[in-house]
Amino acid sequence: MELLRFSAFWCGAILCGSIVLEQADAYIIKVRRLCKFCDVQPTRCTGRGSCKVECGITAICTHDDDVCVAIWRKKDDNVTFDTVCHNPAHKLYGLVLDDYNSSKCEMKERKGMGSSFFMCSCSEDECNDRIIFNAYMDSQVAVILVSLVPLLIMAIVVITSFYCYRVYRQRRANAKRKKLDFSDAHAIMGDDEGSDSSSTHANNLNHNTELLPIELDTQVGKGRFAEVYKAKLKQGSSVSDEHGFETVAVKIFSYEEYASWKNEKDIFSDADLRHENVLHFLTAEERKVQRQYWLITAYQPRGNLQDYLTHHIISWHDLWLLGGSLASGLAHLHSDHTPCGRYKVPIAHRDIKSSNILVKSDLTCCLCDFGLALRLDNSLSVDELANSGQVGTARYMAPEVLESRINLENIESFKQADVYSMALVLWEIISRCSAIGEVKEYEPPFGNLREHPCVESMKDSVLRDRGRPEIPNSWINHTGIQVVCSCIDDCWDHDPEARLTAQCVAERFDDMEYLDKLSDCSDSEEKIPEEIIVVDEK
Repeated sequence: MELLRFSAFWCGAILCGSIVLEQADAYIIKVRRLCKFCDVQPTRCTGRGSCKVECGITAICTHDDDVCVAIWRKKDDNVTFDTVCHNPAHKLYGLVLDDYNSSKCEMKERKGMGSSFFMCSCSEDECNDRIIFNAYMDSQVAVILVSLVPLLIMAIVVITSFYCYRVYRQRRANAKRKKLDFSDAHAIMGDDEGSDSSSTHANNLNHNTELLPIELDTQVGKGRFAEVYKAKLKQGSSVSDEHGFETVAVKIFSYEEYASWKNEKDIFSDADLRHENVLHFLTAEERKVQRQYWLITAYQPRGNLQDYLTHHIISWHDLWLLGGSLASGLAHLHSDHTPCGRYKVPIAHRDIKSSNILVKSDLTCCLCDFGLALRLDNSLSVDELANSGQVGTARYMAPEVLESRINLENIESFKQADVYSMALVLWEIISRCSAIGEVKEYEPPFGNLREHPCVESMKDSVLRDRGRPEIPNSWINHTGIQVVCSCIDDCWDHDPEARLTAQCVAERFDDMEYLDKLSDCSDSEEKIPEEIIVVDEK
């Protein structure tokens, strides 16, 4: 009987305990989140690294599931923060909170909010007091870098192997050539005795003394020192076989213009000159029978830039191509390194003008006519630079060249004079662009002067009056053209030291690529056939 009473007592106690626990659970209050809670307020946070929101108010969130949120906005010069509690089950500003399961508030940019808009969320008390920018980006960069290491190693191995293979092939070719030269030495000396053999050695197509089989066609240009012809280069065995020819351009110098031919040949013979925006050189020859010197280059049927602009109205896309390629070609000329990083001798063109620039079939520019070009070798003395003379075309001469006061102590001065001339050519290109509104007939820079102004006339306009070609207000209504006009203004500054470099101009054109993609990219309005006569301004 006692045992039954004892059992009943403990059963009742257990039953009462369970009821008490159930009632206690019903009254347990879940602790809600503490978050910084401030309305929109200005901040000095720049949107980089980590920032403190500087909110002095801490609030208990209204709902059990609320998390802490911080929002950073930048519109024009106004930068603001605001901090709130928010239930991640609901959208905030139309956006879903997908990063709240974290103890840190790591900012992510949210697109389409009409301004720079960053938002973060986290689930620790007051975790939105300090926010972190670029954390996601930094981790992504680290992952990318780690992923690229094997590829980089593989690339180094491939490049090294290829380089060794090229060196091996080149040595074998040189050995064969030496054998050939030794066996034919007597015949070569008999044919060329007493002549300048450098023109033969400059030949890039045939390494013997035979002249290339070329048939001249029509004259396409005439300059101060030479005439330019369209010609056919025979490649097959039959002269009458039409498919055995390749179209080339032949620049013909008389015997009296040997110095100009040799200077241009020496410039072209530098393998490091080769660039997509420099005229492609094939070979140089001495034609004894005709008493002529020839330069043979690629043929560009669109002709020179001056004639192209005279007969075409161009689109913004065309302007971007022409201007960017012009700057790129001049930047390569001025650079002391090739694109792959090897040292090269910089070159000053010294006669940049629209008639010395050819238009390629893809509507990019390539520089030509290096008869006045100067290799800016560090070994040149001041006297040697001074003896190079006042050269160029008066219309395009920089103020310091007109005044014969170029700084011979600094070879950069010659590059700065080229940049001034390039600015005038860019002005010509813009003047024929449909994006400026009404397009007038083509006229060269300083068109109010006579056709071929002399140095004294240009001194009056450029030095005395500090004149430059007009840039009408209508030109700067187009965003891209406004940027190009700003470049032009910086490039034709009276102070050579204040001018941009050609490389800087090329980079600015590259930065405008997004504007080009937004343009209509309409084709140029053509008024005459593509093949036009090239006439060089004297």
